[in-house]
Amino acid sequence: MQGLGGGVWPNNNKKRRHMHHSTQATNAWRVLFLLFLANLFNFFDRTIPAIIIEPIRKEWLLSDFQLGIIGTAFTLVYAVAGLPLGRMADNGSRRKLMGWGLAVWSGLTAVNGLVGSFWTFLLVRMGVGIGEASYAPAANSLIGDLFPAHKRSRAMGIFMLGLPLGLLLAFFTIGAMVKAFDSWRAPFFIAAVPGLILAVFMFFIREPARGAAESVATSQEKIDRPIRRVLSIPTFRWLVLAGLAFNFATYACNSFMVPMLQRYFLLPLQEAAMATGLIVGVTGLVGLTAGGWVADKLHQRWANGRLMFAAASMTVACLCTGFALHAGRIEIGLFVAVFSVGWLFSYNFYTCVYTAIQDVVQPRLRATAMALFFAGLYLLGGGLGPVVAGLLSDHFAHTAMAAAQVEEVTEAFKAVGLHDAMMYLIPGALFFTLVFLVIASKCFSRDARRMREGMAADEPVAGGVKPSVA
Repeated sequence: MQGLGGGVWPNNNKKRRHMHHSTQATNAWRVLFLLFLANLFNFFDRTIPAIIIEPIRKEWLLSDFQLGIIGTAFTLVYAVAGLPLGRMADNGSRRKLMGWGLAVWSGLTAVNGLVGSFWTFLLVRMGVGIGEASYAPAANSLIGDLFPAHKRSRAMGIFMLGLPLGLLLAFFTIGAMVKAFDSWRAPFFIAAVPGLILAVFMFFIREPARGAAESVATSQEKIDRPIRRVLSIPTFRWLVLAGLAFNFATYACNSFMVPMLQRYFLLPLQEAAMATGLIVGVTGLVGLTAGGWVADKLHQRWANGRLMFAAASMTVACLCTGFALHAGRIEIGLFVAVFSVGWLFSYNFYTCVYTAIQDVVQPRLRATAMALFFAGLYLLGGGLGPVVAGLLSDHFAHTAMAAAQVEEVTEAFKAVGLHDAMMYLIPGALFFTLVFLVIASKCFSRDARRMREGMAADEPVAGGVKPSVA
């Protein structure tokens, strides 16, 4: 409908803007759902070795240290490959990067089921790590451009639901797959199929412009010395340290919880896997959905509310996991219940910290920032967690053997060794996570303000800075 002079009535303009924003919002949630599904199979594929670890140990006669190397090699490659892949995500097509990465890691997951030796298995897992490294920085960057700041914790919570659901699906089905096919190799073949299908859909994502969800316009010019700029942000540095400690705990837990329940609490493989699924999977469904909502509410009330909430959650996590592990051979139901409460609160790390990074880093640097963040998490956190837990397990097993004046390391000593290693490592690492989160919360407000001021300085003005791409 036109007014005088052929102009469009204001109401029609409002309707068009409303329809445009509604279409963008619908596209954002559709893309988020696809990203969530890919994230789910990311963690499903990643978890398979942790569940079939005892059959592998017995077939290839491996020590706990060697079992730890499987997780460590994967995470080290994941971290190193993430840096150049993060820069590619900031400067190129994120959908293509995620699509090819998903195809590579799914294909190599199938190859894992074909290998005949420990070292070949290790090399293929490293290849899977390169494929998976392409995904997280690009996906996090995309979410930052799809959702405005006040919705990001909820969006990140939904995306990160792929973690507990992937773990849950893995821990509840892989034991049954091994039993049904009488082979630890079968899950690798089955897991590859959905990933290859999802890879096709990735190429059809409609990408938003960099900074599309920000309240001020963003220049599309490349930034000089991107890594130095990201590392110059104090909040980011402290969050990397927090992530390092947190990943140390989570990877030690995820790598060895199933064999610990098998050895120490004498559960069969399928029951141990399902108990671990309750501990690290079901808890995440509650922690990430409710935690994301609470984090957004606290952020609206206090600038550093998310990080203080994360620190409080880590206090509960540290106390509960510490109690469950120090209590010794308690009733298995009680162990699972208490440890699960702690792990539920630990999931608030993801919705709070990942979003806090988005709040202090400019949109054009977010994929680079996430790649750096993951490098710290996986090089020194996830990379060291499994291998240190394996080394300590072997050490405590030999110590217990020496104390009993026995010359052979039996399964009973291996059980005590692994339990004691987890008893010291997991609550200790969560405590350091808490400390670094408190320090990060103290400089967050200043760094978030600097990020907004830096973006405002880039905002286009008439006859001045080149307009940003819409």
